[in-house]
Amino acid sequence: MANKRDYYEVLGVSKTASPEEIKKAYRKVAMQFHPDRNPGDKEAEEKFKEAAESYEVLSDADKKAKYDRYGHAAFGPGTGGFSGGANMDDIFSQFGDIFGEDVFGSFFGGGGGRGGRGGGRRATGQRGSNLRIKLKLSFEEIAKGVSKTIKVKKHVVCTTCNGNGAKDQGSIQTCGTCQGSGQVKRVTNTFLGQMQTVTTCSTCNGEGTTITNKCGTCKGEGRVYGEEQVSLDIPAGVQEGMQLSLSGKGNAGERGGMPGDLIILIEEEPHPLLHRDGLNVAFDLYISFPDAVFGTQVEVPTIDGKAKIRVPAGTQSGKIFRLKGKGFPEVNGYSKGDQLIHVNVWTPQNVSGDEKSMLERMNASNNFKPHPDKSEKSFFDKIKEAFS
Repeated sequence: MANKRDYYEVLGVSKTASPEEIKKAYRKVAMQFHPDRNPGDKEAEEKFKEAAESYEVLSDADKKAKYDRYGHAAFGPGTGGFSGGANMDDIFSQFGDIFGEDVFGSFFGGGGGRGGRGGGRRATGQRGSNLRIKLKLSFEEIAKGVSKTIKVKKHVVCTTCNGNGAKDQGSIQTCGTCQGSGQVKRVTNTFLGQMQTVTTCSTCNGEGTTITNKCGTCKGEGRVYGEEQVSLDIPAGVQEGMQLSLSGKGNAGERGGMPGDLIILIEEEPHPLLHRDGLNVAFDLYISFPDAVFGTQVEVPTIDGKAKIRVPAGTQSGKIFRLKGKGFPEVNGYSKGDQLIHVNVWTPQNVSGDEKSMLERMNASNNFKPHPDKSEKSFFDKIKEAFS
């Protein structure tokens, strides 16, 4: 993920670019590095995939917003785009409107569109829907990041027909209407000359094939309801309500269509002792009156274990100590929060007769009368200082 180029840099647009400007920029880059214009050029193919991944994120308002805020970390390692496992047909299937004949036809003679690949622009079934799941994480998991393997109930590819929806290979026939291209061309004469239009074949819905005998397991859908183990890499510092997207791990598509995405909604498990405030962690420390007077050393919990702190003699209730760097890391940066320890001097609710007499004698002493120093900060100043 660290080696990925900025998506805006890949397409050559600014963060304020409109959806139409992003689409136009993608077309330009895609045409430059299109595999049919650069046969056998692996570098051009990788740049073509890189551009497709960038457009896949920046053309989606939700994904773009997450990327603008968290960068590549918003989608987790290996997610959010086409990196790694996508092939050319995946890209052409998902962005068929971008790679229509109006864009590339002039370069390839208006024929097969993608040269030797023939049906490369053809839709391959219906794309699967996205899935949303909730994932609970402890403070410790959030602080360090975590890898998890979870079981997800969803539509999976039918293993009987390998997702094509047919009983056997002999049950798949080339569409007689479009002759396997998935598109129907019509030429009309106008006063300006001949005009050619290309539409999706209504007989095969753009797939280029028809099924004469459906698979008995999936009834022709190419998918069944099942379960899949999914590995997740959660970056450190995520927060309650944050969403991460795992590309291609949602519901399987129908008849070989691209799968949807898996959207992971982060939930924080409450900690028994600590509280979260942004990147900071807060802890309420209760000490006795004698400990406040004489000072003491105590052990406090942190998200990394335990830490010892010294409470100086004469500590007032409301004092806030700060443990630098003991908070949460920023999900897409180098900042790290602190742990704030709020001191509460415990007041007993019930006292014995001897304790009452002792306290009355103490109360009579001028030394126990409140006389705050002018340099003593107010409660509001302490709160402002602690969270600044």
